[in-house]
Amino acid sequence: MRKKILLHACCGPCAEYPLQELLKSDADITVYYFNPNIHPIEEWKRRLAQLEYLTARLGLELIVDGTSEPDIWIDWEKQGKTNRCSMCYESRLGKTAAKAAELGMDAFLSTLQVSPYQDFDLITSIGNNYAEKYSLEYMASDFRSGFRQGQNMAREDGLYRQKYCGCAISLENSDFREKILRDLEGLAAQQ
Repeated sequence: MRKKILLHACCGPCAEYPLQELLKSDADITVYYFNPNIHPIEEWKRRLAQLEYLTARLGLELIVDGTSEPDIWIDWEKQGKTNRCSMCYESRLGKTAAKAAELGMDAFLSTLQVSPYQDFDLITSIGNNYAEKYSLEYMASDFRSGFRQGQNMAREDGLYRQKYCGCAISLENSDFREKILRDLEGLAAQQ
């Protein structure tokens, strides 16, 4: 029986390398887009569109859940959290694990594991906790060695490659903030 895997994906570029590796296995892969942290809504839609393109090209099912909820991350300290990234990982991995269990999947993982800018050990710990809670396997795959390869694949596929992780705070702290905001204003005007 083929293993059924739910891959949480934050965007197309980060999904490129993990999907390349996962498609080598004899598994049924479904991609899951749940990213309430991504701000503003135009950015959330832009990343979704790129992931839709990639999953269609690869012939994979994509499940979209939720929308942009930036206020949660802007007010993360008011929620009694000590680390906004931890809160973000918990939110997305918890929802992914719940969805995997609901769908009768065997395992789940996240494209967060490809980025050298994310806390791999924390992501793994949180993923393992949710795996235990939902009686699933958490595939703590270290895809970081393929990060640049995945970014090059995304460039070759013509995918938009963002310059911040997604939340409102990371946008404010980005070295590319002004350019990002101009681009997003242009997108909003087109809609």
